[in-house]
Amino acid sequence: MKQEKILNISVDCVVFGYDINTKSLNVLLIKRFLESPTKKEVLVDDYVLTGYHVYKNETLGDTASRVLKELTGLTNQYKKQFKAFGNPDRLLNPKDLIWIENEGFNPRTITIAYYFLLKTEDVDLKANKHKAKWFPVTDLPELGFDHEKIIAEAYEDLKVKCLSEPIIFKLLPDKFTINEVQDLYQSILGIEIDNRNFRRKLINKKYIIALDEKQVGVSKKPAQLYIFSMDVYRKMFQKNYLISI
Repeated sequence: MKQEKILNISVDCVVFGYDINTKSLNVLLIKRFLESPTKKEVLVDDYVLTGYHVYKNETLGDTASRVLKELTGLTNQYKKQFKAFGNPDRLLNPKDLIWIENEGFNPRTITIAYYFLLKTEDVDLKANKHKAKWFPVTDLPELGFDHEKIIAEAYEDLKVKCLSEPIIFKLLPDKFTINEVQDLYQSILGIEIDNRNFRRKLINKKYIIALDEKQVGVSKKPAQLYIFSMDVYRKMFQKNYLISI
C-alpha cells in the first residue's frame, strides 16, 4: 500500500561519521543534480542532506530512522532531534525553486532536523543509489536549501553534548585507546588538548575500563585498549560534565 505523505512537513538528517584513520568528523551528503531536458543545460548541481516528507502514519522519529536506513542501511544508531526550521524563505533560492518544481514539492515546507552519530566504516558507499559522499564538517561543498545552516546548528549542539553526555563512544570502536578518544574530542571541538592532563582525567573515570589487551597490527608500540561501560556510567552519573577540557 502506498504511503500518504504530509506535503509540507519533512525530516532532514545530519549524519555525522567519524573516520578514525584520518581523525576527521564528517557529514554524509547526497548529490543533487538536474539538467534541462531539452538543452541539456545543468540547472542544479550541488549537495544536500538526506531527508523526506513525513508519512501520515509515522512519528517524526520513525521518519528519521527510515531516512537513515534508506541512506545507509543502518538502524538503531544514536539519534537526536535538535531543531525545527520553518522560515518562509528557506526554500526560495532560484535553484531550489527549480528543484522543487521538478520534484513537485511544497515550497512552504517545515523541516524537523535530527542528527545521527556513526562510524564512517559502517557505511558502504560503493553501491549507494543516492551518490552519497562523506565531507569533513569543516570543509563542506556547495549546499542546497538551508542545509548549511542546519549542519552548523547540529554541529554546535554536538559540541555541547559531547562534553556532558557519553555520545562520543558511538563514534569509536568498542575497544579504543586513550589517544583515539583525545583525537575524537579534538576533531569535534576543533582545539588542541593537553595529552597528559586528558589521559589522567579519562583513566580516572570508573566507566572507562582498561582491558588486558593492546593494539594489534600497528607499527609503533601498541597502546592499552579500553572500553566504555554504560552500566557503570548510569549507576554513578550525576548532572555534570562528562569530562572537563
